[in-house]
This record gives sequence, structure tokens and C-alpha cells, in this order.
Amino acid sequence: MSDAAIDSQETGPSKGLDTISLLSSDDRLKGRPRLCSDCGLCDSSLGSLMSTSCVFVRNQTQEIEQRLHGRNRRPDDELRFGIHRAQYAARLSRPNPKAQWTGMVTALGARLLEQGLVEAVITTGAAPGTRFKAQPVLARTPAEVLATAGNKPCLSPNLSLIDAVREQGIKRLAFIGTSCQVHMLRAIEAELGLEKLYVIGIPCSDNVTYPDLEYFLSQISRSPATVAHHEFMQDFSLWLRHDDGQVERVNYIDFPMDKLHGIFPSACLSCFDYPNSLSDLTVGYMGAPLGWQWTLVRTEIGEELFELLRPDLEFGELTEGGDRTRGMPRFMERLTHPPGAKKPPFLVRKLVAYLQRKKGSKGLEFARAIIEMKLLRNLNYVRSKFARFESRVVPRHVYETLAPYAETYEQTFGRALAPPADEK
Repeated sequence: MSDAAIDSQETGPSKGLDTISLLSSDDRLKGRPRLCSDCGLCDSSLGSLMSTSCVFVRNQTQEIEQRLHGRNRRPDDELRFGIHRAQYAARLSRPNPKAQWTGMVTALGARLLEQGLVEAVITTGAAPGTRFKAQPVLARTPAEVLATAGNKPCLSPNLSLIDAVREQGIKRLAFIGTSCQVHMLRAIEAELGLEKLYVIGIPCSDNVTYPDLEYFLSQISRSPATVAHHEFMQDFSLWLRHDDGQVERVNYIDFPMDKLHGIFPSACLSCFDYPNSLSDLTVGYMGAPLGWQWTLVRTEIGEELFELLRPDLEFGELTEGGDRTRGMPRFMERLTHPPGAKKPPFLVRKLVAYLQRKKGSKGLEFARAIIEMKLLRNLNYVRSKFARFESRVVPRHVYETLAPYAETYEQTFGRALAPPADEK
């Protein structure tokens, strides 16, 4: 996002959930779909393809899966995690101290350049003078990739670099990005004239604009200015690592939702690909034990990528525990409450946090739980704010994934879980 776009926004939440708007009032965003994650495609010379490639105009997950895999998802964990050939709990044997986790993603991008497998890597760096303000980077050297280590959970127009790729005659490219960016990239892949494309996906949920991220940290952390990394972890708390190495942990139940209501863009609340399922290789954390990175190998190219990094990895075990289905009725009931409710009393929050850690879902079951809750929340958001878009932006596997909860859904919301009648 350009500085002009950032500067035009408020320093607090940019909009409430009841306000349907673009990301800002900046002229650059005029003419975009009402749902827009500012992926950058519209800033490129291929912007005219937006109407046939944008995930928020028409979700093409099924068609792209057929092209990548020759099939669609099986009725098992592929419904939640996407099609994959293998999954691992892994981490770098020698972690990068500047990375969010151990640095697998940037290490892989650097390795591709070192071995001459690609000529450039599109990734996301931090704008000068900031830690988290996302800035697209076309890296041509391993050092340039490694310099982008660390999470920037802000909207970033990475696809705006497509023109630079074409102008510089780059034919072998690696792309590191979020699920909406990857969907658009796959939709226009044939137009790029590349000889080889490696797609490394980052699981993504609820990115924000940079001012909103600063606001979020100011409401969550005891020292927002010193937060170096932060992540929503498998123990139902937000971990914030500070400059001095100390880790601050904030339980999910302790979030001041009455103050945070409205910081997430409508596009993120209408996204159904948390695990970045159209990438060749997805590297995240959600399904792995604490301290490990959850890695899903999806394609033949994904296998090539993983084997490239394997010598530098150590491996753990993928485990699971708990029963995610027990908490889903309560989650549905919470969705019927007005958003932005104040926190429960302290003792109640303390008990809930204890029970979540003691009896809550763990490992792969935690990943299933989080993905299903995101699908349910976002389906409800689309139905309440963009009802006429549902048949175009909600992929078929969402209904299949949530089918076990259909009866509870109907009892809670007074309508069928099934897709619109014309889509059956």
C-alpha cells in the first residue's frame, strides 16, 4: 500500500464491521470490487484481468485445483487443509534470529537464488523506518530475501511487481505470499510467460492496514513500541516477543474486543483459504506443536522445494488432541451476539483460559478447529453483509467442511447451512 493510501487513513480502526467500504478513501482504490485485499494486481498492467481473476469477484479454487492436481479435494482433512501430498512438523536446525519462527520461508527463497533455480523472488519486506509496514520486494540476491525475514501482518500489494518481472525479462520466479495473492497469481499464471514458477504460501487470516496494526498493538501490549514479533499461538494466546527477548502472552479471552471491533478489512472476513491451499508449499505453524513449523507439500514443485531445504531441517511429530466439535455450538452462539462485547469478568476469563489450554484442541485438531471457526465466521459475514455475493465468493468445500454442524447451524441462525438454492 502506498504511503498516500496509508496517510489517508485514520489512526484507529479504519472502519466498523457494519460499514462496507474499500480499505480507504484513497483515489488509487476507486473502481475496485467492494471486497478488496489490495493484492496489487490492479496496480499492474494486467489490472484489466481483475474481473476474471479476483477471488472476491469469483472464487476459482475448484478450477485451479483441477489444473494443479487433476482433481478436487477428498472428503477428509483436504477439505480443511487443501490438497497435499505430505505434511510435516519441521524447523531449521540453525534458526534465523530475525525470523518470526525459524526462517524456513526466507531460507528457501534465498536457496532458490543461490542455486540459480530462479532469477528473482517476490516477497514482503518492511518499509524503511518501520517493523511491520508491508512493502513488496523483488529480491534478486539471497541477501535481499533474508533481509525480509519476519512477519508483516499487513495488506501488501505484492502483485504490483508483476510489471517489474516482465520488464526485467525474468523467466524463473519464486513468489512468497498470502492466499488471496496466490489465488490471483494462479488465475493469471498463463499470462506471465514464465518458464518456471515456485509458489510458497503463508497461512493467512485477518491482515490489517498498517495504522490498524499499530492501533491493535497499542490495545494489546504493555509496550507496543518494542514488539519485534507476534503470533496467535496454539495455546490460545497471543505471543509478543519484545526487543529484549522477553515474551509477553495475552490470552485470547483477554482481548478488548469492544475496542478492536472493526479493524479487519471486509475482504479478509470474506476469505476462505486460511491454509493457502493453492500454493506449491505452505509453511505456517497452526497444526504443529509449539516451536515447530507446519509444512504442507502440495505439488510436484512443492516436493522439489521441500527437498531443497530438507538438509537444513530437523523434524518433530505431528500430533493431535482434544475434540474441536464440542466447542463449535458455543462458538456459533457467540456469533449471534452483537460484535464488540466487553470482556467477561477476570475470574471467568482466567478459568476459560485454563480450560482452553488444559482441554482444548491441540496439534492438527487445533488446526481443524481454527479453520472451521474461520470458515463459519466468514460465511456468516458474507451472508450478513454481501449476501448476493455468496454463490460467487464461497467455494463448495466450505459447505462440505461445515456439514457436520448443519443441524446446530440451522437451530442457531434460523437458516440452512446449505448454499443458495441455485448453487445446489
